Amino acid sequence: MSEGTARAGGGGPFAVDPLDRAAVAAVGLITLFVVALATAQLTAAKVIALPIPVALPVVGPEITLPGAALAYALTFLASDCYAELYGRRATQVVVNVAFVANFLVLALVWSTLAAPGIDPEVAAAFDTALGPAANVVAGSLLAYVVSQNWDVFVFHAIRDRTGRRMLWLRNLASTASSQAIDTAIFVGVAFYAAPTLLGVGNPLPGSVLLALGLGQYLLKLAIAVLDTPIVYLVVGAVRE
Repeated sequence: MSEGTARAGGGGPFAVDPLDRAAVAAVGLITLFVVALATAQLTAAKVIALPIPVALPVVGPEITLPGAALAYALTFLASDCYAELYGRRATQVVVNVAFVANFLVLALVWSTLAAPGIDPEVAAAFDTALGPAANVVAGSLLAYVVSQNWDVFVFHAIRDRTGRRMLWLRNLASTASSQAIDTAIFVGVAFYAAPTLLGVGNPLPGSVLLALGLGQYLLKLAIAVLDTPIVYLVVGAVRE
């Protein structure tokens, strides 16, 4: 059996070598992407406040952001590694299939919440913790599909001009710009447009929206800088 035949129908990418680094990395990065995305979907409704050493203009002495910020930042780490190793088309497939999977996560959560519970207190706690607000769902889904596809586009637009060189540049530029788009859409839709148009909650005033958006973007930008060495480690480990 040839390698091509084995990969086509005789066990998939692990048919020839069950420890093939490229295949293991592909599965691992897709798994990280999907797990982080599902976690972000479930934790987006909780708003947390992180104190910072020095008060910043507009932001103040603490950064206010959704609980999903860290988990969601990991999706960009995973997608940038995947894009560098496996190309634009493969990454777009992962991003858009995962977008559809978002609806599966929501359907499973909503079906669990709708099912009658034996203990009313536990059921109420589940509703409070896992019941996603419509405005948060709308904001997160729209922000995801736009920002992740933009991330893939920018990453490969730079790669087309630099080849394998300057991985740091495409990682930072794609993530920084896509995170800005993601933050603007999520904050704008979840905390202003959806409450205004759908009547879900009350729209936040402009000053609060600006502080919320700027604070979480600064944190996401810091994560993008810190994860650049990790991108190099992952890509280098697979390619060597």
